[in-house]
Amino acid sequence: MFSLEGRKALIVGIANRESIAWGCARAFRAQGADLAVTWLNEKAERFVRPLAEELEAEILMPLDVTVPGSDEAVFAEIAGRWGRLDILLHSIAFAPKADLHGRVVDCSAEGFSLAMDISVHSFLRMIRLAEPLMEGGGCCLSVSFLGSRRVVEHYNVMGPVKAALESAARYAAAELGGKGIRVHVLSPGPLATRAASGIDHFDALLDQAATRAPTRRLATVDDVGAMAVYLASDEARNLTGGVHDIDGGFSIVA
Repeated sequence: MFSLEGRKALIVGIANRESIAWGCARAFRAQGADLAVTWLNEKAERFVRPLAEELEAEILMPLDVTVPGSDEAVFAEIAGRWGRLDILLHSIAFAPKADLHGRVVDCSAEGFSLAMDISVHSFLRMIRLAEPLMEGGGCCLSVSFLGSRRVVEHYNVMGPVKAALESAARYAAAELGGKGIRVHVLSPGPLATRAASGIDHFDALLDQAATRAPTRRLATVDDVGAMAVYLASDEARNLTGGVHDIDGGFSIVA
């Protein structure tokens, strides 16, 4: 695979071994990157810390994007310890259950605002904080899903939210490309992650994807990690602004 030897990577979004962020973190580390890993809160720490230590993460910190100053504290620690950042992986999303399980047209203003803030604007805030640490260029990655472009039953409000994330990534890519900072969105097919378990009837979508995808198998977090490594490597230095499907071809099937 493509070398990331000596690169500094911030990983936001590990919850357990089934997390997309875990697959990416493990792939980055395997290719030589040094890691900073965050967890949401004290409850999450007991699950995430052992995983971070397994990957010999040099920086381990809490990060709750709804708490003012939490982002800044993490980036200040990175600036102080490393003086730079090469890779940012943002793999967090949220919508209140009542809004996620209801019709898009019934979504509350409060729920929509919170979903957009955590799932989209937090990525932009992190890119802004990463920018001065990426003087030699870098790669910023977030995570989306096919429901951003097509109506996926039960995905509901997260469809518009992920569409906004993809658009925001394109604009950020255009604004920062001259500095050598690339911005991409990873778009795996259905994966059995903890985050996905909040979506109604998600097991049925998993079964459908495995049946209809041209490869006849679901993507794995390791598949996502492999794509993330490539995009963060020098070999992909002239690619930016993309939404990259990692789904066995599920997204091309009518």
